[in-house]
Amino acid sequence: MRIPRIYLPQQLFINQTSELDERAFQHCIRVLRLKQGAQLICFNGDGCEYFASIETINKKSAVININEIIENNTESGLNIHLGLGISKGERMEFAIQKAVELGVDEITPLFTEHCVVNLDEKRSLKRTQHWQGIVISACEQSGRNTIPVLNNPLTLKQWAGTIESQCLVLDPLADSSMKVIQPENKNMALVIGPEGGLSSAEISEINLKPNFHPVKFGPRILRTETAAVAAITAMQLLWGDLLE
Repeated sequence: MRIPRIYLPQQLFINQTSELDERAFQHCIRVLRLKQGAQLICFNGDGCEYFASIETINKKSAVININEIIENNTESGLNIHLGLGISKGERMEFAIQKAVELGVDEITPLFTEHCVVNLDEKRSLKRTQHWQGIVISACEQSGRNTIPVLNNPLTLKQWAGTIESQCLVLDPLADSSMKVIQPENKNMALVIGPEGGLSSAEISEINLKPNFHPVKFGPRILRTETAAVAAITAMQLLWGDLLE
């Protein structure tokens, strides 16, 4: 059986005990039904893995003991900030999950003209918290020991104003493809539209910025969640670590 990987947002020290938080307890004890003595791999976002064993289990809590610390860098040398148009339910969740698995460093959900999801402040906070859970679960599954940044939603215009690195804009009407891009450094951004894509006005406006580059991505139109996976994969193949 594969040793479960669990995110614990707390300081961890070798030969010291720590208590599983509510989320970790629910997953390890109630879902996986791990018993006393079972092995865990914990991480807290500092880039290390903490090998631990379950020491005690009570009705509502469990205590682990940290036995070993290993530095295990699974991060890509290519730093990608994904601006992701907010789409419905499972499409957005899938795109976030796979982006994390593929190594993005930062994700900002974007409100765009064709965005069909309306979020007031309360719903936006709740949805962002839900997406944060998906980010963490994807890190647990994929072996990442650093948690990508998930920003609060912004409008496309607001987000574009914060981006100083090279940014690729998927545009089926673009003249050039991704392979002609020459990265200035290892910091890049990528913007993906929601269902219906970015409007022509949005593409024209953000492409006025000298660091934004429209690129076509093959002859077929991709769904928003497919476009995110395919584009990040291509970036990691061209300039990242997928062929290492």
